[in-house]
Amino acid sequence: MGNKEKIEQLATWIEASDYIVFFGGAGTSTESGIPDFRSAAGLYQNEQQSPYPPEVMLSYTFFKQHPEVFYDFYRSKMLHPDAQPNGCHRLLAKLEADGKLKATITQNIDGLHQSAGCTEVMELHGSVHRNYCMDCSRFYGLHDIQAIQDTVPRCLSCGGLIKPDVVLYEEELDQNIILRSIQEISTADLLIIGGTSLTVHPAAGLISYFQGSKVALLNADPTPYDHRAGLLIADRIGEVMNQVDRLIHI
Repeated sequence: MGNKEKIEQLATWIEASDYIVFFGGAGTSTESGIPDFRSAAGLYQNEQQSPYPPEVMLSYTFFKQHPEVFYDFYRSKMLHPDAQPNGCHRLLAKLEADGKLKATITQNIDGLHQSAGCTEVMELHGSVHRNYCMDCSRFYGLHDIQAIQDTVPRCLSCGGLIKPDVVLYEEELDQNIILRSIQEISTADLLIIGGTSLTVHPAAGLISYFQGSKVALLNADPTPYDHRAGLLIADRIGEVMNQVDRLIHI
C-alpha cells in the first residue's frame, strides 16, 4: 500500500471513530521550525559548542549547580516563541472541536497544540509557558522570562531561582497526567501516534495500554513499535495531516 492509499485509510479510520487519542513527540513540531532531539538533524547531534552534553545540561542537578549555563542553553535552544502550529496541530484541533479527538498526549513542551486550539492536552514533560519561583512559587509566563534580562531569571518577589515547568532528567513525570493518559489511551478506539521515536520512557510505554484494534503510526524514521501499527506512514506528519484534512468530511 502506497502513501496515498495509507492516507486515505487514515481518513476513513478518523471518520469512523468516536474516541480518538493522539500521542505525539518532537517530530510533531519540526515542520513548525522546532528541531527534534534524536534524529540526524536533531538537537542532540548538532550541539557541539558546549563542553557538556545536552542530556547533562538538561538534568535537574546541572540546573541547580550551573543555572547560568543551563539558561544559556535553554534560552538559545529550547525556546521558540515565534513558532506557529502546522497541519498536524491544526487538524487535531479541528477533530477535538468536532468531538472526535478526546485527548492529545504530548511529550513536547512548546505549547503549539494549545496555540492551534486544543484544550484537552496532557503535557507529559511540562511546558516552557509555565515557570515558577522555587522559593515562593510565584508564576511566570514565557514572556515574563524573556523580559528578565539577567542571565539567570530571579523572582521579582523574593529573588529565588525561577525554574521552567519542564521535566528535567532526574525528575519524575506528574503522576496525575500519567494516570489520565492511561485512562484516555485505554478508552480510545483509534490511537494516532506521531512524530516520536518511542524510545523515551516511561512516556513511550503508555501506548501499551491501548486496547483497540486501530493504531496509526506516523513517523519519518523507524520506531520499536512499527510492528504494532495497523497503519504505518513514514513521512512528515504535518504534510500527512494536511492531506488527511482535505479528505475527511466532518
